[in-house]
Amino acid sequence: MSKEVHNGPTDETQARGTAYSGDPQGGDGREAAPPQKLALDSWHRAKGGRMVPFAGYEMPVQYEGIMAEHLWTRENAGLFDVSHMGQLLIHGRDADQALEKLLPGDIRALGDRKLRYSLLLAPDGGIIDDLMTTRRGDQFYIVVNGATKYGDIEDLQARLPREIVVDHMKEQALLALQGPKAVEVLNGIVPGVAELGFMQGAAFNAFGQPLWISRSGYTGEDGFEISIASAAVEQLAEALTADERVKPIGLGARDSLRLEAGLPLYGHDIDRGTTPVMAGLNFAINKRRRAEGGFAGDMRILAEIENGTP
Repeated sequence: MSKEVHNGPTDETQARGTAYSGDPQGGDGREAAPPQKLALDSWHRAKGGRMVPFAGYEMPVQYEGIMAEHLWTRENAGLFDVSHMGQLLIHGRDADQALEKLLPGDIRALGDRKLRYSLLLAPDGGIIDDLMTTRRGDQFYIVVNGATKYGDIEDLQARLPREIVVDHMKEQALLALQGPKAVEVLNGIVPGVAELGFMQGAAFNAFGQPLWISRSGYTGEDGFEISIASAAVEQLAEALTADERVKPIGLGARDSLRLEAGLPLYGHDIDRGTTPVMAGLNFAINKRRRAEGGFAGDMRILAEIENGTP
């Protein structure tokens, strides 16, 4: 598949995540607790990572320097540790219909192993979070922003029917390998990933561990996000960075890359006071959902689509 560079959030094939913003408390207004350590904390420090508090974790903001890391990712392959993000597995009878009451995307029509960008909406139509959702059989794998994940989980549990289960995959780490060389590098370690289409995921095995890999990211480059058990993530990180085409990249370059690609950051470009229409994210509401409504804040949002925002 050819490399896809996204010049702005204009269609549902954009991917997202959380970048460094200098806000250690995150976007849900909670008190900042002492930062937790990532499974790769010692690894980052050994690689020269400068650690800063972000979204409740000590995270690497840079290694060699933000500009050098930005350019390296555009030309080669950059490895990002995004394990602070929330990985959720939602399942239960008619989970797709239940999710459609909270998300404005067409979840019912989402194909197996396909990803879709969507929004978790408040009853008034404000954006609680933006997220990626993947259908995995009768389950939905959802990745939410690290700064808002605990609030998101509470909100989902409170508003979804009792028979819908929200599992927080706390023991999973998440790495993103991004850049034009990413596919060659990762396919050499996990054969078969090159066959994934953009915004498609699948289960793989490596190092005796199950992996869930999607062809997606938050840089405007071709790339992959890899969910792996925290206990095995260092082995994967070592294998990837053993390739001279790969360098570890910090949150500073992740932010500049997403800015260059025109991708939104929750807490800066969008927040609880922003509707999808205000944010220019109308593409996340497809024709069927606009016609039928039935999602949180639908009357306000559909009126804004029709008449514009105040």
